[in-house]
Amino acid sequence: MKSRILVAVLGVPVLIYVVLWAPSIVMMTALCLLAGVGSMELQQCVSGVKRSRLVSLSAIVSIFTVEWYYDRPEVVALLFLLEGVIIFCDAIFKGGKIKFQQIMAALFGSIAIGWSFSAFLRLEASGVHRAYLLLPFLLSFSCDTFAYFAGLTLGRHKLAPKVSPKKTVEGSIGGLAGNVVCGLLFAYVMDRWFGASIAAVPMVLLSLICGVVAQIGDLSFSLIKREFGVKDYGHIFLEHGGVLDRFDSVLFVAPVVEIILTLFPTAFLGLLK
Repeated sequence: MKSRILVAVLGVPVLIYVVLWAPSIVMMTALCLLAGVGSMELQQCVSGVKRSRLVSLSAIVSIFTVEWYYDRPEVVALLFLLEGVIIFCDAIFKGGKIKFQQIMAALFGSIAIGWSFSAFLRLEASGVHRAYLLLPFLLSFSCDTFAYFAGLTLGRHKLAPKVSPKKTVEGSIGGLAGNVVCGLLFAYVMDRWFGASIAAVPMVLLSLICGVVAQIGDLSFSLIKREFGVKDYGHIFLEHGGVLDRFDSVLFVAPVVEIILTLFPTAFLGLLK
């Protein structure tokens, strides 16, 4: 528990600084590192080895996915195509030693994880105030935190016992409620100090949608860990685990926030650069 608190005390200020005030290239670099490490963790989980050509390729392509979305988004599809060709050529050359699940982990890890983290760059490029880039973190971590404490104190009914035995229905509901509270607090701050004029009803709906998606993301990566008998994806964040342990929900929520803010800008955005 002490290491969890330590990571939070050190990590939250760094996160806020990088998202709100650091130069865009610093945020891009941080997202590249997270994407690269996350892709490595997934491939290591699936393949059961720490170092391999696939592990390295997954990390490299994931990093380039984020970086190219930053300055050359029109050629990202070419990157994905090249990766697929290289991976299958390697698998053919090795004559079946590389399993299909490893190939899919490499493709999913590098493409999906990189694409999800790059959602922050696409949001910034759309011209929104950078405070909105905190929403995917807020509506993921809040749900996780409130679900944990609600489940700890009120939990009785298992939510998905074969995937994550400690999660409960009561915890899930608590997470959704906590998300709504934090979402409305965010709307109040944006209205009070930034003139964003975010209506309460859209923010409640966004908080609930992101809460559901966050829990799906959490359970999805737990499902992968359970299938391959892994407790944590890594230990870069000490007791919090690896990138995929800490940011699993964010990977699902960030694209959802991006899509909703893009489709319904007038409901959320009084956009100040």
